[in-house]
Amino acid sequence: MSETITHPAGTWLDPKTLSQVSHAEILTRMSQQQVVLLGETHNRYDIHRWQLHVAAGLLALGRPISMGFEMFPRRVQSALDAYVSGTIDTDAFLEQSEWQTVWGFPPALYLPLFQFCRQFKVPMLALNCHRPLVTRVGKEGWDAIPVDERDGLTPSRPATPEAREYLFNLTGGRREGRDAQTPMDPVFDRFIRAQQTWDRAFACNIAAGRTRDPDRIVIGIIGRGHMEYGHGTPFQLADLGVDKVGVLLPEEGDFQPRYDIPVAAGLFRLDTNDVAPMDQRNAPRPQEQR
Repeated sequence: MSETITHPAGTWLDPKTLSQVSHAEILTRMSQQQVVLLGETHNRYDIHRWQLHVAAGLLALGRPISMGFEMFPRRVQSALDAYVSGTIDTDAFLEQSEWQTVWGFPPALYLPLFQFCRQFKVPMLALNCHRPLVTRVGKEGWDAIPVDERDGLTPSRPATPEAREYLFNLTGGRREGRDAQTPMDPVFDRFIRAQQTWDRAFACNIAAGRTRDPDRIVIGIIGRGHMEYGHGTPFQLADLGVDKVGVLLPEEGDFQPRYDIPVAAGLFRLDTNDVAPMDQRNAPRPQEQR
């Protein structure tokens, strides 16, 4: 597909109909979902502002919400609870949540989202797992990991050929110092298994949050590569019985469909003339430790 669809800044586009829709209509649609995933590029201030605006709009529609965050492993959930309740301040929260170890991006990128949760008493959910688990599953596969060492996760639903093709096109097949020649190349399996571990972790922890409080919409703050075209986290959520999932993505230019299925439920065109400078745009992320 090569058609380019004009998408003016500050507007929403429905990738299914290729037509513009209002902000009110998008939020109304999302208010009927169980889960709303807001994709991101991690180091973009403007994208995190957009996520905040969408979350605030959903909260204003009347349904309670919770917010799940990719950057926090499940083991630091108590720090998120303490921060929302107001029993610790921001500095203590960043220390107790092991921010510099588990994520490493400048906290200022995300603080408005965290402060929104604290001000409005919106529960924060830690969606990630131990980083070493991802590495182990990539190397050894799920079956080699004892159940009590899976950080509460269930085995991933196997990736479809379409998902493998998407990830192959996204990465060029270049992983672990070896080049996969096709999406189904066994060389690519290790990356697929690792990616699915993250997808499953986000899905399991979102589903657990819904089980605890089914009336809340869970808003997921997650990298866009884990949700585009219904692959990744939405695919794993469906396997867990959570099938009312809306994906919203920010965009920087006109829209060019690449596959025969919609990339998301809605695309918002950012005003790229208002992008804050990234002092640490290319800074490497530290690896999470046990």
